[in-house]
Amino acid sequence: MVVGPGLIGGSVAAALKQAGCVGKVIGVSRQATTTSAALDLGLIDEVADLVTATQQADVILLATPVRATRSLLEQIKPHLLPHTVITDAGSTKADVLADALEVLGDQAVQFLPGHPIAGAEKAGPEAAFAELYRDRIVILTPHKNNTAPIRQLITQMWEACGARVMLMSAADHDRVLASVSHVPHFLSSVFMWQVASAPDADVRLHVAGSGFRDFTRISAGSAEVWRDIFLSNREAMLSELQQVRQAFEQAETALLETDETALYEFLEKAALARRLWGSRSGLE
Repeated sequence: MVVGPGLIGGSVAAALKQAGCVGKVIGVSRQATTTSAALDLGLIDEVADLVTATQQADVILLATPVRATRSLLEQIKPHLLPHTVITDAGSTKADVLADALEVLGDQAVQFLPGHPIAGAEKAGPEAAFAELYRDRIVILTPHKNNTAPIRQLITQMWEACGARVMLMSAADHDRVLASVSHVPHFLSSVFMWQVASAPDADVRLHVAGSGFRDFTRISAGSAEVWRDIFLSNREAMLSELQQVRQAFEQAETALLETDETALYEFLEKAALARRLWGSRSGLE
């Protein structure tokens, strides 16, 4: 069962169907157009409401904005089968885990949080494809009540999608992802907003090239999704932004003082780090 068979959930469904790992995929969405499109595209086999789907599901994937998770768990709980395993694909984990422990109580043993480090600017079932997670990292943040069979099942699910699974605590996940995922999107959006708000925005955008394109690409993501991520991971975001502000001040001081050496060393350190990361990750 996939709640939210759009880009993320639909791609999981497509990958598992391609791998022959599922018998039937039930799609659930608050928007009928989403499940209708997912059904037409063959991502899911059946459309149902949340209660009906929960009563049939062996595995439930919540591929929804993170702030919807608590409400979904509240609705799922009374109908949850004893053997059913729930996981999610949200970009923050500490708040999701806290909600699961509080809402599900003893049944929280059946919930194992996860986060696939993959995505695209396009959204919806039409953007889904089976290879989205191939060779991508999926972080699982199991809690002490999760049993070994549950960990194994969700690990195997993501590995069947072609992903590489990492285990991490929820707190460590949120701290690390604030740095390398959430803050970059925040900065890209702030910059895009500043350019789009300028009196001569049309001229700026007309002459913008590949550097502008690459830097602002992620700002085209879903405002609802990213608003929820920023608010859900607020503390880690604020801590990381403070460090970014200090780096800005260091670079700005070198520019204000026309300090060629300091500015060169700052830029060179950044360039070398980026090249090294690119060569190691294969994402140059």
